[in-house]
Amino acid sequence: MLFRRVMELAEKEGVTEKLNAEDGMKWVQAMNNIRNRAAEVVYSDLIFN
Repeated sequence: MLFRRVMELAEKEGVTEKLNAEDGMKWVQAMNNIRNRAAEVVYSDLIFN
């Protein structure tokens, strides 16, 4: 569930392997941000619903 949400957000925001190749630190920052937001959504769904 979390992995699927991360992949959806990454695709939606254009965070691709091409970005990883061009600017690795920017890619890591974007993926960490996406992962944290996705985790918050998934965890809130699991806990509150």
